[in-house]
Amino acid sequence: MNQPATETRSVVVEREFPFAPEKLWRALTQPHLIEEWLMKNDFKPTVGHHFNLRGEWGGVLDCEVLAIEPNKMLSYTWNFAQDEAPSNPMRVVSVVTFTLTPTGTGTHLRMEQSGFRADQPKAFGGAKFGWQKFLENLGQLLARPD
Repeated sequence: MNQPATETRSVVVEREFPFAPEKLWRALTQPHLIEEWLMKNDFKPTVGHHFNLRGEWGGVLDCEVLAIEPNKMLSYTWNFAQDEAPSNPMRVVSVVTFTLTPTGTGTHLRMEQSGFRADQPKAFGGAKFGWQKFLENLGQLLARPD
């Protein structure tokens, strides 16, 4: 059965970290730290700020900060346009949202990347794999002494 063209899918990855939300927040919002676990960037934690993430593969993601609740939630667009054709299955227009919830032993991090169209299985699969690796990198960064 075909999915309607308007239906989208999300990649969700959740992790527990033995660190305070403030420590994760720094890693999610400071450009030099973002570069260590995610990609090179010109991020600023300001709603409406347009920035790029530059991948090692040569790709550039066009992003805009949508929402910020310090130490709790960060959301931004994550758009990759290999070309301008909206129907291109590799043209990803999505939103990434990080939600931090304090726990008794640290912080629960939930990452959701939403907006994958049904005709984008390669991009969806790549995101599922990629976010696992990115959050592994984040954990390694956080585990280093300050």
